[in-house]
Amino acid sequence: MKDTKVLVIGMGRSGMAAAGALVEKGAAVSIQDSKTADKIDQAFLEQMKSAGVTEYLGCVPEDMSEFDILVLSPGVPPTLGFIEDAKTAGAEIIGELELAYRLCKGRFVAITGTNGKTTTTTLVGEIYKASGADTIVGGNIGNAIAVDAMNAGDDTVMVTEVSSFQLETIKDFRPVVSAILNLTPDHMDRHKTMENYGRVKARIFENQTPDQYCVLNCDDPASFELAEREGCKARVVPFSRKKELDFGAFAKDGRIVIKNEAGDLIDICGVDELQIPGTHNLENALAAAAICYFGGVDPETIGEAMKAFPGVAHRIELCCEKNGVRFVNDSKGTNTDAAIKAIEAMKENIILIAGGYDKGASYEEFISVFPGRVKELILLGKTAPKIKAAAEAAGFTNITMAADMEECVAAAWEKAQPGDVVLLSPACASWDMYDNFEQRGDHFRECAQKL
Repeated sequence: MKDTKVLVIGMGRSGMAAAGALVEKGAAVSIQDSKTADKIDQAFLEQMKSAGVTEYLGCVPEDMSEFDILVLSPGVPPTLGFIEDAKTAGAEIIGELELAYRLCKGRFVAITGTNGKTTTTTLVGEIYKASGADTIVGGNIGNAIAVDAMNAGDDTVMVTEVSSFQLETIKDFRPVVSAILNLTPDHMDRHKTMENYGRVKARIFENQTPDQYCVLNCDDPASFELAEREGCKARVVPFSRKKELDFGAFAKDGRIVIKNEAGDLIDICGVDELQIPGTHNLENALAAAAICYFGGVDPETIGEAMKAFPGVAHRIELCCEKNGVRFVNDSKGTNTDAAIKAIEAMKENIILIAGGYDKGASYEEFISVFPGRVKELILLGKTAPKIKAAAEAAGFTNITMAADMEECVAAAWEKAQPGDVVLLSPACASWDMYDNFEQRGDHFRECAQKL
């Protein structure tokens, strides 16, 4: 990278990490963002100025032919005009994930899918740590992966949550174990069709070789069929919570088990020993068991780590309980399928807080799981009118419109009875009102704890 002319586009968490890593490697770095300098982290800008970095903030470079490489942050569409100009002029277009892969000495374990990525990635990270491996967990969660890639050694395991946006801009990225957990409509505002969305997700295994593994959910045809459709060369390891398999991870007689390549049945732990609730979390646990077993971790370590795992913040997280009413933070439920799984895990007497940024989803299937479970719906954000219309069309009318999270929690508390669950599971992204889903979940927790 030394003296290579690199333009890093998008000064969020990912872009700042990429720019910092490139400066450290001696590249001739420029940074760009549509935001002006006053809206960018000031300490970071000071650091960049002292390193001689050229800034294009609130504007784009006039001559895109001067750059050898463009590094795109995940939120930046590769189809922007000035990016296309650079590509035409001969620049290589990559993302922060690809950059991290090139800078890293360790081996990658990569996990994607529409839902369950954060829980599964965190669980896999805990299992590898329990095995004694030097483990870094990052990517779409925690630190931007370029931050940690620089510090990884030859034996480091990089357990990485990978989004479709990150996979759009890979080139050589090749994990030793990959996983696609499921595939349901999401980010249609960017990917347009499910076929496009699936094709991007399948890029996680496009560079893998036959001696590597790809873990796939055989209960989810949309994701499982990607292996054949997109030409997966890695050994496919299926997992299933519904049926017994000849090879892979599955549930049998209340136990999580793995059948290996020799046909041996390996016991991991009991399903009821998991601390994370819901059938979707059983799927996450099965995927994690397969990833780690075929990634070289011994079964006993996998089982003990899985039994000790308490779950992750913002994913069906119990915040507090007051007068018999539980407040559950599922801010990570950023699409309809994730929110459906949270509703099903809670079962009944739910006062649901939903709404947020519109990713182009439809809400009919989401509303269809309400009967017998959701008693009140409280809506906020840009999608509130759209969800309200879908609910009313389905005959659900117990709806309150709220201006912000404080109003949502106050309205929920007013309607709640002992035994009820106030569930924040928005079925939408957070970007209309918050910087990210973590900020939204933290605000919900704070409002609930103030009661």
